[in-house]
Amino acid sequence: MHTPSSSIDTFLASSVMILLALSAMVGTSKLMTPYLNNLANRDGDQRFQYLASHMLLATGAPVNWGQMKSTVPTSLGLAKADALMPYELDIDKVSRLNSENIYAVKYSDLWKAFGMKDVSFQIEIKTLFELAIELISNSTQGSQVIYEFEVAAGKSGMPVSASLSSYVALRDFVNKTQSSTSSAGVGRLTIGIPSTLNGTALLLVFARARANPQMVSFNVYAFGHNSESPLPNRTFTRLSPLDYVLNASLSYATVDVLKAQVFTFNYNSSLPEKAQGVQSVEYNVPRLLDASPFVMVVTGVNGSTSFAEWVSYPQVPLQIGADFSQSVAGSRITVHSYVVTMNSANYEVITKWGGLKENV
Repeated sequence: MHTPSSSIDTFLASSVMILLALSAMVGTSKLMTPYLNNLANRDGDQRFQYLASHMLLATGAPVNWGQMKSTVPTSLGLAKADALMPYELDIDKVSRLNSENIYAVKYSDLWKAFGMKDVSFQIEIKTLFELAIELISNSTQGSQVIYEFEVAAGKSGMPVSASLSSYVALRDFVNKTQSSTSSAGVGRLTIGIPSTLNGTALLLVFARARANPQMVSFNVYAFGHNSESPLPNRTFTRLSPLDYVLNASLSYATVDVLKAQVFTFNYNSSLPEKAQGVQSVEYNVPRLLDASPFVMVVTGVNGSTSFAEWVSYPQVPLQIGADFSQSVAGSRITVHSYVVTMNSANYEVITKWGGLKENV
């Protein structure tokens, strides 16, 4: 029987072609700039399409505002300064849109920097397809506890056929496993952890679409190994990546970090310590050449409690901007979706546009 995965695979395979086509139609942000301030009387959809494209094609000012921790941009643009192609975004500018990052820029500052006083906007950035993880079973076999997980990859309810690369991290222990999803988008992972260990374990799963290797999704599943269920992520640390440095702000003076690591689809590496502060530690992040999101993991203890916490780089998914769910009935909201690139991996950007919101 023919599975519905073929249609979504076609979508994924054509995403780069869509990206190139959009680049050719729109051109560069420099060509668009003279028109931006003269669009007030244009049709709303056309105007907002230009504004959305400009936001993704312009670098903003300063051009490297993403790497400048305390700098608020005077002009908003998310493009990488030395981009090799249109719609290549800066990993740090995107990360600073996430409110969980200690260097985040507020929406009110972004709105002022964009300079369009009669409109409000919302930005959402995420991977091109979703990844769900479910623990199916666990059993003791010899000196290990064997865990079996089911992984489902999909886009808008349609299955995605993908290669899977997974890691389990617990204290100093790391184990890598590879698998794949079927044409129905479902795969199985079997993970073994020594019975002598205990504490919070993280299962990190990266999925690379077979139809296009630039389409990579990820998810992280936390579970207790010979211990109680873990507390929510960010209970013991606040992890903020910027300019290839990971800042770990410790929630309690009693927190002791044991290890910091980075993971991608193909690689994993320990993070060398850069500096220590008052209840904070900084780590250098290697510039791994892999078309993949980075996921950083910090393991440690707080008294007798073992923990493992994580953050992605770029720090997605994220959503920032006006709350259009409270829009007045009959008001018009325009939505534009784009495929963008960060570190050779593709993501989806969804922008929403409407009239000025009072809470800017």
